[in-house]
Amino acid sequence: MRNAIPVPSADDADAPRLVPPGTSPLWLVTQEPSLDALVTYLDAMRQRISALPAETHVLEFSRSNLDAVRHSFDRMIRRGEETLHQLCELLCSEFFDGKQLMHSVVVGEVESHDRFTLVQSLTRDDLRAHTDLDLGTRQLQRFRYTDGSEWKCAALIANFVEYQPLEANRFRIHKLISRIKAEEQIWNKVVDGLFGLERLVRLDKQLSHLSAYVKDVFAVKAVVTDASAARNVHEALLALAWSRSQLESRGIAVTPAHAQLQLVEVKDYLSRSAGRKRSGWGAIKSVVRWGGTMMEIQVQPMTNYHRERERLTRESHAGFKARREAVRNTIADSQPLFGFYRDLLRWLFLTPTQLPPRFPSVEIVVNE
Repeated sequence: MRNAIPVPSADDADAPRLVPPGTSPLWLVTQEPSLDALVTYLDAMRQRISALPAETHVLEFSRSNLDAVRHSFDRMIRRGEETLHQLCELLCSEFFDGKQLMHSVVVGEVESHDRFTLVQSLTRDDLRAHTDLDLGTRQLQRFRYTDGSEWKCAALIANFVEYQPLEANRFRIHKLISRIKAEEQIWNKVVDGLFGLERLVRLDKQLSHLSAYVKDVFAVKAVVTDASAARNVHEALLALAWSRSQLESRGIAVTPAHAQLQLVEVKDYLSRSAGRKRSGWGAIKSVVRWGGTMMEIQVQPMTNYHRERERLTRESHAGFKARREAVRNTIADSQPLFGFYRDLLRWLFLTPTQLPPRFPSVEIVVNE
């Protein structure tokens, strides 16, 4: 028996919705209906495949709809990135009196798995003219290395923007860092949300009612002297409010959504009573909404920051991302549908020109 479900159309108000709107793992960070519709459709099919594993299920896509969804995703990233940089500019004004240097920081990797860091000065115009990924990619493209026989390009591991104060400040902040998740990381987290990975393996001791949702596509980190400074900065962030003149002078829309940060949730990984990470990692992580965009703000003591950077840049892959990937691989071994969905999202958004992934009870149909 073939078991097919029509793909909901974001343009059709009467189109069937398989689950109520706003339940996609991406709904906290996107206002793109077509993107939500696709993820909702995939989740509904996941539930059907799990409930009826002996039947054949058809995942049906329209090529034009997929193109539209990819454009929606790109639009979401660009809009969120612009909002993220606007917020960072305001934070620098509050914490650094507007006196700071900006740098594009890139972590690259060569075939031997050795990693390195490149740092390049940035201007405000640079930041507005290019996406963060463009900045990182352009910087890395200038770099070549030789294995003794030929010149090669390095792989991009991570890139972010740093804002460094020119003077000491009363908040004891050493730097602000903004970063945007890579596309593959975003889609991996969508699959995590669909399958309830956090609850499945208890990756996070401080699970909340929002643990199934992607909230950290756009993020800011404040690196501070110590834990007491972290708490002071966290409290200062929640008390911030911007006037009409402060917003207008930076070309930011004067709306209630831009006037202050709206706190969504807080996880305190500096408090022993709240349960530190077993790795020793610590920070105060807040999810806020500002300017219509959901963001994560971390306030992290310097010692934890350097420990995290060491894991990111050293040649062994013992960092958080590698451990989480190992967990995903373990789950995929025991739940093959989880692994299939990882491959499916990667194919849909990252490698659409390649052959689609396969699963025993699933047919994938792409219509023109």
